[in-house]
Amino acid sequence: MTPKLADFRQDDAHRLIPSRYGDQSVLERLTSHARQLEDLIDLDGATNDRLLGESSLLPGISVHELLFGVPNAHIVNATFCHAHPAGSRFNGPERGAWYAAFELETSVTEVTYHKSRELAEITWNEPETFTYDDYLADFRTSLHDIRCHAEYAPYLDPNSYRESQTLARTLLAAGSSGIVYPSVRDAGGTCLVCFRPALVTNVRKGGSAAITFRDTRSEPSISY
Repeated sequence: MTPKLADFRQDDAHRLIPSRYGDQSVLERLTSHARQLEDLIDLDGATNDRLLGESSLLPGISVHELLFGVPNAHIVNATFCHAHPAGSRFNGPERGAWYAAFELETSVTEVTYHKSRELAEITWNEPETFTYDDYLADFRTSLHDIRCHAEYAPYLDPNSYRESQTLARTLLAAGSSGIVYPSVRDAGGTCLVCFRPALVTNVRKGGSAAITFRDTRSEPSISY
């Protein structure tokens, strides 16, 4: 069953991105010499998915879909070019998508859940703090709405992305802009996933959030 389309207007949708992916290259930590930095950037570019995508060398997304000449275009492009190897709820490994939440607290809850899973998988039991930048974006488009419909429950399975990725592939192939859905990790929260870079507009950096894990058994603490 294809979800119904709904006209959608949302300002200040929150997406948390690790602070190391901001404006300053992490390679600058490796050298203070301009020539060496230039060489490192060239080497990194040979395998950087965002740069490959901007050169039309990735199979999952065309260079014609990516953004150029607008603020934070590199942030948006990186999101679509650097998909998780296993994909996420509404995208496969070949193409990323822009996930965001209506409220900052929902975005923090989602990120905290996934980071805690990562730490548990490697049995990490040392104190660790992760800092994220809050990127805000505005949306004016039509999205497929799967809120408040019991028949869409398989797409919100907390333990599996199989059904939701199948839905996303079908909708993407049909020209969909994305999906609005209830947060799986934050009861009462609302999230969206946008399939098209051009529809992620007015992207700007807001505040930041730090998530501190004492160990994998304790509740993390959040500071803003």
